[in-house]
Amino acid sequence: MSGTIEVRPAPPAPVVERPAPSGRPRRTSRRTAARRSFRRHWQLYLLILVPVAYFVIFKYIPIANAVIAFKNYSPVKGPWGSDWVGFQNFELFFANPVFWTLLKNTFLLALYLVLASFPIPIILALALNEIRVGLFKKAVQLVTYAPYFISTVVVVSMTILVLSPRLGFVNDAIGLFGVPAIDFLGNPDYFRHIYVWSDVWQTTGYSAVIYLAALAGIDPALHESAKIDGASRIQRILHVDLPGILPTAVIILVLGVGNIMSIGFEKVFLLQNPLNLSQSEIIATYVYKTGLINADFSMATAIGLFNSVINLFLLLGVNFAAKRITGNGLWS
Repeated sequence: MSGTIEVRPAPPAPVVERPAPSGRPRRTSRRTAARRSFRRHWQLYLLILVPVAYFVIFKYIPIANAVIAFKNYSPVKGPWGSDWVGFQNFELFFANPVFWTLLKNTFLLALYLVLASFPIPIILALALNEIRVGLFKKAVQLVTYAPYFISTVVVVSMTILVLSPRLGFVNDAIGLFGVPAIDFLGNPDYFRHIYVWSDVWQTTGYSAVIYLAALAGIDPALHESAKIDGASRIQRILHVDLPGILPTAVIILVLGVGNIMSIGFEKVFLLQNPLNLSQSEIIATYVYKTGLINADFSMATAIGLFNSVINLFLLLGVNFAAKRITGNGLWS
């Protein structure tokens, strides 16, 4: 009687997992990966070489000269040979009677600018996104975007002419109602409004382009689904468009608040005059007058360093709050 013999395959040998090499081999592998990445993408590395060199040479290396804030700087001895005075310059600045006035003027002007310039570009971008007539949309974009390319000096000159008590059409217009001419730039109470709303007029169109780009990245299927569900245009803006541009808006808000103490020097200085000095004198203009006009370089450096530290803490604080509230931040 013959039978068949069943041959079963031998079981596979157990796989022994070896621990990953640590120490030197891992660093070597990372270096090898970096070399491969450089060989593969050398064009991109070459492209960023000039911007990186610019920031290193003109932004990071000059930070070493901040030591002037802690010295009695002498141009003859140089930054490193001058006498060390510690925090004396900071103490003199904090004890100066104008310290709190400078801090209040800078903070209020910058906060007013952030609150006014943040929502208006979003509203403009949402409105432009809903326009279906191409020619009208392009015309509005051109009219709102063009002022951004006007220099600050020209904008200030236009503002002075428009608000002039004798030649400005604003006073001519209110004169039709029997209102006497107003010297807007001579009244300190008008300074912040003039600065902020002229800046909003100049930068709104440019800022709206960023939000239009974010709106273009929203999936059209979301709008189609909202239409099928019966959502109106306002509801689609509130529940589709606004959440879609929220990460971009948060980043721009964080950067704006982070620069709240570094408000532009040129425009404030050009609009400034002895009559509105009580509200137009800010830290940036005071540093200019202290450092260049009075040649007190140590005090000017100390004030600028104090301003930068305040900006850093504001940036970190607002970014932390935005990260906790919305889940979006600069380093998310």
